[in-house]
Amino acid sequence: MKTKINFPFIYFFMEPNVVFVYKIETQNYVTVSDFIKRGQWETFELDHGEIFDMFNHEVSKPLEGKGYFINEVDLNIMVEEINKHIQKNRHSLSLPQYAGGASAVHIITSESAAGSLRVGLERPKVVIGFPDCFSIGPLWKLDEKIGQAYRNEWLQENINFEQDDYEYQNKFTNTLREIEDIPTEVPIYIWYGNNADEQTGLRFFLNLLRDKTNEIFLINSTDLYERYIHSIDEEQPTFHTSQIESRNLRLLFEQGNGNQPLSDRDRIQFQREWETLSLTSDVLRLWINGEIIGVSEHYYDPQIISTLEKLHIEQENKDFIQTGRVIGETLQQMDEVVNVFFLEYRIRHLVYSGVLELKGIPKSMRHYRVKLR
Repeated sequence: MKTKINFPFIYFFMEPNVVFVYKIETQNYVTVSDFIKRGQWETFELDHGEIFDMFNHEVSKPLEGKGYFINEVDLNIMVEEINKHIQKNRHSLSLPQYAGGASAVHIITSESAAGSLRVGLERPKVVIGFPDCFSIGPLWKLDEKIGQAYRNEWLQENINFEQDDYEYQNKFTNTLREIEDIPTEVPIYIWYGNNADEQTGLRFFLNLLRDKTNEIFLINSTDLYERYIHSIDEEQPTFHTSQIESRNLRLLFEQGNGNQPLSDRDRIQFQREWETLSLTSDVLRLWINGEIIGVSEHYYDPQIISTLEKLHIEQENKDFIQTGRVIGETLQQMDEVVNVFFLEYRIRHLVYSGVLELKGIPKSMRHYRVKLR
């Protein structure tokens, strides 16, 4: 596939004579689904003898009543090319979110927690939510393309996120770009809680920011919540930032805003801890006694089996049980936040290994049921 730029238009040439023209109308990075659903693009056919390098869509007529199929691989290549030019244009302009006087950038693991921060914090600010769960999946060389491809392959083969094939990959890469685009004069706040997901994310973010000179502040949301908001009447402890309401996140920011910026010494220590994590082969991590500990991927299997045993006892006759219910009941017995998609992966593994029987099609936890053999 050949490309060329006639900004704000980008041309994609597909053999033998088709040209797709996409108009870049935003400084926000796009995904494959954005490109398909909301992208402003037209299709042209080169005339006989017409050369792509000389093609200009403004003096040509787009196709009407005729379309071409683009496979997902080519769509992803096109999206990556579009995002490269969006980033190049971003660097040549003053981004509106920063030109408007954004007082800070807030980075947090999970899009859900980022949404709560956007609602809770005063404007102007920028919130970057990393679309991943760092407690599961390989971390090997994750700050490099080879490691990102390795992690993506493992997730594609094992975790059913119920989204388009390239959606995770696009969002991951786009978030790396968002972090790279942070201006040097803006303070950065990294939010995290006492769980393996956000503690791992904290170290990953600090590694990504290692060449930036911005002041960086850490906000441990769960520690602050325990200190200033937690009520003795609350039945469930708070482990994750996404469990905290938006209005309370604002209060926690006000309480923690007086912290000193992270020292160079501490930044280096976190980066070293990330380097150690990025050399491990674990695909499941827990936060135990203030440390990120890698455990066997079979760690939760006994709890899943125990949950099924209890559910079968409640039945008159042992029968298949909705997978989503098994996961929900298992979570209720845990004193930590566990990724539901990882539990679903372990249930499928127990099916494939002969421990459980299956009824239905395991394309999502809603589509099949299981029981003990």
